[in-house]
Amino acid sequence: MVITSPGRICLFGEHQDYLGLPVIAAAISLRIKIEGDLRSDLDVHIDLPDIASKEIFSLEGDLSYENSSDYFKSGLNVMRKDGFTFSKGFNCAVQGNIPLQAGTSSSSALIVSWINFLANISDQSEQLSPKMIADLAYKAEVIEFEQAGGVMDQNSISYGNLIYIDTHPSVKVQSLPYKLSKFVLGDSLEKKDTQFVLSNSKDKVLKIINKIKQEYTNFSLKNAKHTDLETLQMLDKSDINLLKETLNNRDLTLKGFDLLINEKNNDKLIGNLLSQEHRILRDSLKVSTPKIEKMLKAAMKAGALGGKINGSGGGGCMFVYAPENYKEVAKAIEDVGGKSYIVNIDEGTKKHE
Repeated sequence: MVITSPGRICLFGEHQDYLGLPVIAAAISLRIKIEGDLRSDLDVHIDLPDIASKEIFSLEGDLSYENSSDYFKSGLNVMRKDGFTFSKGFNCAVQGNIPLQAGTSSSSALIVSWINFLANISDQSEQLSPKMIADLAYKAEVIEFEQAGGVMDQNSISYGNLIYIDTHPSVKVQSLPYKLSKFVLGDSLEKKDTQFVLSNSKDKVLKIINKIKQEYTNFSLKNAKHTDLETLQMLDKSDINLLKETLNNRDLTLKGFDLLINEKNNDKLIGNLLSQEHRILRDSLKVSTPKIEKMLKAAMKAGALGGKINGSGGGGCMFVYAPENYKEVAKAIEDVGGKSYIVNIDEGTKKHE
């Protein structure tokens, strides 16, 4: 059996899903593959050639975690809690071409693939819906380890293509019909600490909201107006600025939605909005780096329409929208020290017959 899942880019609403705000994301044509079959015993053998590693463990008894990213065991634990059973072990190999720990959701692509694989190889042998896969993957990746991430990654990888995700009060996914062309993804090759950046960014905004709610108990980022900020005397100038940019990010996502909900060509405006999104992430959340800035500048000079840092930031990847000059843009990114990938929007996790 073969399962593949895509990486993802976030077009609009970066650092918003964990605040209960909407995001627009897309699956891309870099994928991870899990190929495997059943064994006659209860052992699980996982070959990981991309990182020159292997994992071997037994399905007997409780599966305790060795570290905070023990996703193969957390996936099994979550599936068991949901009623799936495994009377035989399995051999499998995991390979892919998604940049690792670089902001393109390689970890989420792995665990979405794993949940899909487990559902199909379980005693129940079920093909789950994208929603069910995303929910289980979120539990296995985030809830099991009390991590800081939101729901964007698991949903965009499970559903695939271009989607709008409303994250509050419940997760709702809407497919967007706009036909996007080529993107160029650039890996800065700078190491990043995803959980630190996420926790730091999330904590800053949540502390501000908690301050506000001590006086205004019904305050909501989703419904707040810019004029409301003038009345928030309990906040200092830096808090006000961060809150203002959070609302700007929210509003920019809604502008993106208005463009992408129809099929009229607005490529130049979409590129412009992507660059506006990046400026918020760079100047307000401070998650860009000098090398990312150099890569974006080179890509724009080579003909890209706009772009931004991708993922939590602090290193990792950026991407630009380049419907026409994508080869020149890819070369420009390489020339300043990045690794480039020309990508298309792609389908979600799938089982290959």
